Amino acid sequence: MSRRRGLVAGAVVLAFVLAGCSDVAASESTPSPKASGTPSATPTTAKPTPVKPKPRVKQKPQYYALRVERQLDKLGYPVGDIDGDITARAKQALCAWRETNGMPVSRAGLTLNDAYSVLNATKRPAPTRSPGIYVNKTCQILYQIVGKTYKRIVWISTGAPGYETPNRTGEVWRKWAGAHESSLYDDAFMYDSLYFLRDRPGIALHGSRVNSLIKPYPASHRCVRVLRPEIHEIFADTPIGTKVQVYGEF
Repeated sequence: MSRRRGLVAGAVVLAFVLAGCSDVAASESTPSPKASGTPSATPTTAKPTPVKPKPRVKQKPQYYALRVERQLDKLGYPVGDIDGDITARAKQALCAWRETNGMPVSRAGLTLNDAYSVLNATKRPAPTRSPGIYVNKTCQILYQIVGKTYKRIVWISTGAPGYETPNRTGEVWRKWAGAHESSLYDDAFMYDSLYFLRDRPGIALHGSRVNSLIKPYPASHRCVRVLRPEIHEIFADTPIGTKVQVYGEF
């Protein structure tokens, strides 16, 4: 009886072991169920909307005025006060800039073309004329050319209406250093005079008692008034026989 019970127990244990192995095998061989639902499309990166650049604002000439004055002064064109205000003095410098750079000559105010020309320049242009002194009545500017350079660009004041300085070419024939009184006008003193036309009376480049007499417009009595101390420096650099040319109209 005990032997029979042992056989039954062994059969039960064997059946249990076989059943366990069957579960493991089934779990390893049975494929996992597929996920339900429609598969998603391949993800794409959205292209950013292009941003249109803002159009450049075309500045007015006045926007460049202060920079233009600084550059003109740096290059040797006298502008007066460097404050961004295009005064009559600054217009004289602009007039001279236009002439020396082959642009239309005028005393007009600052233009965009002027601003671009001045601000893109790195040096004063070389003269295309022979050495000498050139008096531009339009700009009321004197150029002193020594060798192949503009040595000086200076404010001047030519003859007032009724006393116009004639448009002619002469040469320095007399130099009178220091101060002397005019032979025509009382209490009118001339400094470091360079006589270049033999008219009666002679016509000269000269300094005046005060620089306030050198206006930005024609104000003298036929002679050419030149700023001091520039006239003293021009006097020293100018030998007898130097060419002097007067041209233009105010």
